[in-house]
Amino acid sequence: MQKNSMITLTCGGIGQDMEGVCRSDGMAVFVKGMLPGETGRIVITKVHRSFAFGRLQSLETRSVHRQEPPCPYAGRCGGCACQHMTYAFGLEAKRQNVADCFMRIGGIHLPLPDIAGMEQPFHYRNKTALPVGGTVGNIRMGFFAPRSHDIIPVDRCLISMEPANHLQTALMQWMVSANIPPYDEKTHTGLIRHLVTRVNRRNEAMATLVVNGPSLPDADGLVQTFIQACPGFRSAYLNINESRTNVIFGDVFRPLYGKDAIEERLCGLVFRISPSSFFQVNTSQAEVLYRTVLAFARPGESDTAADIYCGAGAITLLMAQNLSSVLGIEENAQAVLDARANALANGIANASFYQGTAEYLLPRMAAEGYHPDIVTLDPPRKGLSPAVIDAVALAAPSRVVYVACDAATQARDAKLFAARGYRVTRSMCVDMFCWTGGIEHVILLEPA
Repeated sequence: MQKNSMITLTCGGIGQDMEGVCRSDGMAVFVKGMLPGETGRIVITKVHRSFAFGRLQSLETRSVHRQEPPCPYAGRCGGCACQHMTYAFGLEAKRQNVADCFMRIGGIHLPLPDIAGMEQPFHYRNKTALPVGGTVGNIRMGFFAPRSHDIIPVDRCLISMEPANHLQTALMQWMVSANIPPYDEKTHTGLIRHLVTRVNRRNEAMATLVVNGPSLPDADGLVQTFIQACPGFRSAYLNINESRTNVIFGDVFRPLYGKDAIEERLCGLVFRISPSSFFQVNTSQAEVLYRTVLAFARPGESDTAADIYCGAGAITLLMAQNLSSVLGIEENAQAVLDARANALANGIANASFYQGTAEYLLPRMAAEGYHPDIVTLDPPRKGLSPAVIDAVALAAPSRVVYVACDAATQARDAKLFAARGYRVTRSMCVDMFCWTGGIEHVILLEPA
């Protein structure tokens, strides 16, 4: 097999990134946009020792699960990977991928987990970060193309909540009228780098403008444009980021207008959302996720719990209503402040929060005799360090509930838990990121 050669292949499955998986003389060939059962002409784009990548040139047979993408930018924008397949088929593919990960990586036979999808999987994203580029005469605002920093202009995103689209249109209009230059990543010139929006279910919106400079010309004009374009506009911030970096936010936030935060109600509790707060991007599915965590944890009145990687304290505070006491551990200082403020706002007094890394705090607490009945874990994509797994095992909880957005690292960690006497007894998938390859997977680990 050689690069740029064209061959006919039949797709046999769906990979972890929702690409088609074909076979040629025993070698796996990953082809974006193909579905199982389809045969097509493939141009080989990259060849490695044991696998290759190809580009679909034409289809000879079509799957019954194929659909016309509802979004006109599908395939070019890097935001969604599954719009060429029906939503129901995408759910099943993600569910199968989770089970395959656990068998291949963890050596754990996980019966296909249940999966919770959305009835209407559109306009669900409550946070949107839009890069800005181009020139004053040709502003480009949208999303990056797959595996690049080329901006695909998007007028209206079908997965963002509508106020985000209104604020995007308003910003472009203001930049043109005020002659404000967009940021050029290559030359590090221009002013406007990103527009980050946050929206709650009452359609109240916050806009944060990330700029390559110490100030914003005609800020009052921008605020008035936002007010006219978006009835729910409640708050605006300026974020200063003059670094040559791919990180969206700089360290400095300056209020431009309105409230310092918007609020969202989740499972009966109120949470403050500031520009840098962590909050699940899909509010209705977050409620499904957190109710699943509670169902798996089975908190009782006399139980104690530890919520590791607790963020702004959503799981911590929800569990606090059902047990004796709970503590949260979180590395991010702002998230800990948000968690404490959320506890105060909801009148919850039996939850405490500690700032620090789980790798440092949890082993120390366990060594000092801390033995919670329940441990919940919601780590970043890289998963858990062996030190955290060892500390959980030393604390000896009767229930460990592990939430992950990466089934591969979760499967690896479940294998390590198995070596320490814990086995997976329940699992559930929640489709938090509709039309993408992402999934939230919850497992319950109990002593074997």
